[in-house]
Amino acid sequence: MGAERLLRLERARSTTAIAVIRETGNTQIIDSLSEAASAAGLSPGQPLRDARALCPDLVTRPSDPKAEAAFLRHLARWAGRYSPWVALAPPDGLAIDLSGCAHLFGGEEALLRQVRADCAEVSLSVCAGIADTHGTAWAVARFHARSAGPLRNGDAIDQEARATRSRAARRRGRGTGEMNESAPRGGSPIVPPGGMRAALAALPVAALRLPDPILEQLARLGLRRIEDLAGQPRGAVARRFGPEIGLRLDQAFGLAPEPLSPIAPDAPFSARLSLPDPIGLEADILAGIDRLLPALCDRLADRGRGARRIVLRLFRCDHTSGQVEVRLARPSDEPIRIRPLLAMRLSDIDAGPGIDAMRLEAPETEVLRKEQGRHPVAAQGGGTADSPAGMAARGPTAPDPLPAKPDAEFPELVSRIGVRVGLEEITRVVPGDSYLPERSGQIIAAAWAFPAEAWQPCTVHPRPLILFPPEPVHLPAGRVATHAPKAAPCEFRWRGRTLVAKDQSQSERICPEWWWDHPDWRSGFRDYWRVEAETGDSIWIYFAHGDTMSAGWFCHGIFG
Repeated sequence: MGAERLLRLERARSTTAIAVIRETGNTQIIDSLSEAASAAGLSPGQPLRDARALCPDLVTRPSDPKAEAAFLRHLARWAGRYSPWVALAPPDGLAIDLSGCAHLFGGEEALLRQVRADCAEVSLSVCAGIADTHGTAWAVARFHARSAGPLRNGDAIDQEARATRSRAARRRGRGTGEMNESAPRGGSPIVPPGGMRAALAALPVAALRLPDPILEQLARLGLRRIEDLAGQPRGAVARRFGPEIGLRLDQAFGLAPEPLSPIAPDAPFSARLSLPDPIGLEADILAGIDRLLPALCDRLADRGRGARRIVLRLFRCDHTSGQVEVRLARPSDEPIRIRPLLAMRLSDIDAGPGIDAMRLEAPETEVLRKEQGRHPVAAQGGGTADSPAGMAARGPTAPDPLPAKPDAEFPELVSRIGVRVGLEEITRVVPGDSYLPERSGQIIAAAWAFPAEAWQPCTVHPRPLILFPPEPVHLPAGRVATHAPKAAPCEFRWRGRTLVAKDQSQSERICPEWWWDHPDWRSGFRDYWRVEAETGDSIWIYFAHGDTMSAGWFCHGIFG
């Protein structure tokens, strides 16, 4: 698909041998080919150096996955003429649910002819298949005219010398004609209702959409056709290869559901700018952003929505594209808040030979709830409740002044830092509804959480400033921990030091929550004390009464 996209984009002749190249490690590999390049003997996955030897006139272009994905989405919208239910089958396919639509074109055969004619009109090649299930249609479209030829690996005896193969055929009771697996099998791309098994029997196992490692292992065992694999015991296959093979077989045969998810509509919030001359300077790109951003924000404001993610797409003169995106900690429709974030990413843009078009999109938006702030006079403290200024600020009937508008500087700061390090890396602590020390505070992303108005602990007992995993506390030699101590030990050893307690607080018993199973809390309920040592250390120690773990003394935190 990538090569045909370039043929259409560059308006090249159909006889041009063109290949799209992707880099794998230090090797350039062919990703897709035009029909002329395939006729020259080239194939996807072939190294570029070998392809050059076979086709010296080969025209190569770098792979652009984002542009190819966008082209596939354009094709999906175009395919809406056949059915309203079109799903993507990346990287180069579409899945269309034709239920109730085929009769509008005169039947399935007439519909298939119409699809091929329409694709030929726009210079696109098509491999189509129609079946009851998505898995069978996918397999028939790609493999109905291909053979299940042997994958040479050196393990199967029928891949050895001719004399060896003939002896292997006689041992298996086969004729010489059955050994010729390279003959084209052909077949109709339209599978009759209920004919999934017969249509898939002679196809290679690659038609089941299995990963390459599984396909290699199946080839080593001599299982090349789907009929060979379908006849194997499911239990033994699942134990050796996992459940994926059974799932793919059931999906292809219609025994397991595989619903199609139609593509979501494109983001309606976008603005495009075509440039008369290519640009490449950051100042020029920023000027283009200043032209696009107000129009985009006006559309957001009209719908009462705010952008959470902004994508800037740049189209270069050499028919390649690039993009940068920014995320906002709070949804916004104000250009003054979005523009600085985009300006911070301009250094990541590679203009190449020049940019001749720009597109600004807001693919992720949220409902923007406008909040009313206090009157400026009341916000500045001007006037009292009985003065005219105070009455104007509060209103004649409002009993209390309006709440102040939340500070917008903190979300803006989070957005600016998030451009550099990512919004997920910026976190904040919010209170948790739990008596357990580890769960009394939760760490969540700051961009999707609001600050707590008041932190109300679940207990009146003080909590340490620093918590760490429980560390064992050792008693002096000759002393054994009692089963139910009344107080903390007066002398103990912790982190290689001997500490003598001069003061301790009242004990606090904490029980683990029955629904939360944590290895540290399998010791049962605990009795905590705050111990002040003569060395000045203020530590939080507890006695674990023991449940599935042994009882004993531990240190859990340090007070400031």
